[in-house]
Amino acid sequence: MTATAFSRIGTPQGSAGAERKRATGALQALNFFMADMQAGIGPFLGVFLQQRGWATGPIGTVMTIGGVAGMVMTVPAGAFIDHTEKKRWVVVITGICTVLASFLILWSHSWAVVTVSQVATAVAGAAIGPAVTGMTLGVVRQSGFNAQNGRNQAWNHAGNMVGAGLSGWLGWKYGMPAIFYLAAAFGVLAIVTVLSIPERAIDHRAARGLETEKDGDGTHRGQAEGFRTLLGNRPMLILAAALACFHLGNGAMLPLYGMAVVGAGKGNAAMFTATTVMVAQAVMIVASLVAMKVAAGRGYWLVLLISFAALPLRGFLAGSFIEHWGVWPVQALDGIGAGLQSVAVPGLVACLLDGTGRVNVGQGAVMTVQGIGASLSPAIGGWLAQLLGYHAAFFILGSFAFASLALWLGFAGTLRPACSGMRAAAAR
Repeated sequence: MTATAFSRIGTPQGSAGAERKRATGALQALNFFMADMQAGIGPFLGVFLQQRGWATGPIGTVMTIGGVAGMVMTVPAGAFIDHTEKKRWVVVITGICTVLASFLILWSHSWAVVTVSQVATAVAGAAIGPAVTGMTLGVVRQSGFNAQNGRNQAWNHAGNMVGAGLSGWLGWKYGMPAIFYLAAAFGVLAIVTVLSIPERAIDHRAARGLETEKDGDGTHRGQAEGFRTLLGNRPMLILAAALACFHLGNGAMLPLYGMAVVGAGKGNAAMFTATTVMVAQAVMIVASLVAMKVAAGRGYWLVLLISFAALPLRGFLAGSFIEHWGVWPVQALDGIGAGLQSVAVPGLVACLLDGTGRVNVGQGAVMTVQGIGASLSPAIGGWLAQLLGYHAAFFILGSFAFASLALWLGFAGTLRPACSGMRAAAAR
């Protein structure tokens, strides 16, 4: 019996309930602050470098290098999160790395320095996602994960929206470097918040998908399955492939649309980029809460189908209207797609791998495969825009989601029972 388990057994019921309530509140606050720490710079990086003489092709290439680095680290990071009982300190270390990476870009705009910064940020992001998911599962268990994850994601999107609004105002008033200082400040607040989560509130066995079960002879503890369980889970493999195709088109949309409008002289760099993020994140708050309710009632299949269908329409609108007002429909569709997925993907993976002890490895594996698409997207989008123009780039990027829809509908016979079979766990 671990020290964590022993302390939980010795904790009075009322105290344990107070610790759990404190932990869930801290998880929501952590998701709020880590949002700007993770993504606050990303949407502004393209226009920041564009203002300093960078072309769209090199900008996309640097972003892709960072994406590939993060993709390579997601599975090892997930395996480490499954193994370690120091999940809070993983968030602390990644927060420090992200803060330092922000100042690297301010220190130098050279290709090498910007690339190192993007790699450091991506590697940190690869670890912080599974860490927060694992802590959430460890606090509320499988029965409470869908609801708590939905609330976490709503707070995360709210953090992105507030961070984007502050970034736009600070960038307009004090210049683009102020945005990097804001991201660093949010990183510090995220570190403080994660340390406020009571360590005793986290069941590290439940955090990896191994609930403690009691039988007539006492306490029985399951054992973690081998990594082959990931390859043998057909619904999860289809999910990963569909997400890879989706993010191949979606990853470059936001920064590319910002560069298209600002480059055409139709918007202030900081304010317009902030608007693109704020519109999307406002919709994501609602979409994440809706996804939580729909998943509990009808399963995750329908939620993900709608998310995949949003991208082709988004690409069509972005390619047709490169205007300041176009941010509203284009980014609202981003909010629908990404907001639904932010709840459905981790929830579905946690359900599919429940009892295997490999939940966070599974989260990392799915992130890796979808990261292949997300990391290639900026380079593809950047060079398409440079060679064919922004209009054609958006049409082509949006069309990649047709592959996601084909997979999701073509394998519906396999996917719908798997996704619907999780409704009972999601609704408990």
